[in-house]
Amino acid sequence: MAMESADPAGGPGSEGSRTASADPKRWLILAVICTAQLMVVLDATVMNLALPPAQEDLGFSDADRQWILTAYLLAFGSLLLFCGRLADLIGNKVTFLVGVAGFAGASAVGGAATTFEMLVAARAGQGVFAALLAPAALSLLATTFTDPKERGKAFGAFGAVAASGAGVGLIVGGALTSALSWRWCMYINVAFAALALLGAALPMGGKRRPGVRLDIPGVLMVSGGMFCVVYGFSNAAEESWGTPSTWGFLAAGAALLAVFGFWQTRAAQPLLPPRVILDRTRGGGYLTMLIVGGGVFGIFLFLVYYMQTTLGYSAITSGVALLPMVVFTGVGANVGNVRLMPRYGPRPLVFAGLAFSAAGAAWLTGIGVDSGYAAALLGPTMVAGLGMGLLFAAGLQTGTHGVGAEDAGVASATLQIGQQLGGAIGTALLNTIAASAVTDYLESNARGKPGPELIELAAIDGYTTVFWWCAGIFAAGAVICSTILRGGPLPPSEAGAPAGDGGASAGEPMGKAEAART
Repeated sequence: MAMESADPAGGPGSEGSRTASADPKRWLILAVICTAQLMVVLDATVMNLALPPAQEDLGFSDADRQWILTAYLLAFGSLLLFCGRLADLIGNKVTFLVGVAGFAGASAVGGAATTFEMLVAARAGQGVFAALLAPAALSLLATTFTDPKERGKAFGAFGAVAASGAGVGLIVGGALTSALSWRWCMYINVAFAALALLGAALPMGGKRRPGVRLDIPGVLMVSGGMFCVVYGFSNAAEESWGTPSTWGFLAAGAALLAVFGFWQTRAAQPLLPPRVILDRTRGGGYLTMLIVGGGVFGIFLFLVYYMQTTLGYSAITSGVALLPMVVFTGVGANVGNVRLMPRYGPRPLVFAGLAFSAAGAAWLTGIGVDSGYAAALLGPTMVAGLGMGLLFAAGLQTGTHGVGAEDAGVASATLQIGQQLGGAIGTALLNTIAASAVTDYLESNARGKPGPELIELAAIDGYTTVFWWCAGIFAAGAVICSTILRGGPLPPSEAGAPAGDGGASAGEPMGKAEAART
């Protein structure tokens, strides 16, 4: 059966398929969604570059500096699932537009901040509205593009933006801080938001679902649990694993999430319906994004450290140095979604993506104090970039595969929670590994007080140790994820979530095929 002839909402030739395919504004919807996604992914990198001049301007301490980043992560991570379900209940278009407008408002407040407290509050506000925006954007993508060919192109564009935005952020952030001021790293979001708010005039998104109640106990448990977990891992990255503020929060978070999982099997209208996560295909997609969040973030973070602290690259130079990675990521995401996913399905893409990422990370272990860019960085960053593109191509489509429109928001949020948790775990774990490697190197090689050359060599040893760990994480992930995921292309009848009202109503099963798979 040709994939193009099937319609996930109601079979071949259904009205839902003809409507989605005939609407020429769907590509404008894609542009709006990608613009909003770019705003969110750029913000993380741009804000890192804005921290030193912001600290000098507002006069806060090094100990306080972490809260500029932590405030955002805590709000974003703890509210993702709640906001994903909110998009399903009140409509993903409304949630998307409120998220975009609120993110722009919080960014404007941050850019105008006159005190440390004002900047932290603005960053927390950005996290809240990003939690509204991010799952709504992905669910809009999943419910707008249901034709398999068009879905591949749409997810290719979205995946390229999601995977490469951080590298572009180095260039944008470096240019803004150098030419204007750190405040423009916040103000730039207002311009992106103005473009994204054009979506208000576009016919996108599903309708509000009357008569459906929010699972308040579930919201409190999962939000509290995610807050504790994100805070615990953030604290471990800044301090140590042995402090009560690390293991205490991690233990409390694990307990709350365990109770939440049990409650979801008992609740009449669960926040995260078990049918969403128990599907083997989607479960493999969520695990893939967890690994991507941890390993890819480790490569990017420590590669930037190496370029700026050891090689002396500026922020803009570091961004330019990562452009080949950005290009190959875009190529991998688009080729993976458009050409490979329809033919081979997610399993070979995930395996290849993780294998390429492992190879790139292992190749990076050859760096030295005086390494040249072409010899030591160009090749491995291109290989790793290709792997990232393939992973985003498979992960994003697979994580929203087969869900009805009533679950698209919460499925999208679950994907992003995986990436968020992976990033938090990866940052804490890899920072600890790097610090231990540096300490061990100095203890083994120092004769008295270590000199600058020995300290540089110790830093290199820390970076290479992290890259070896990233390679191991990717290699293990390749085996585990390819074992979980089914072989072959995604079934045409489940290739996308139904658009608008074409899917199952609230509380109904998602279809015989989906029920059989879960």
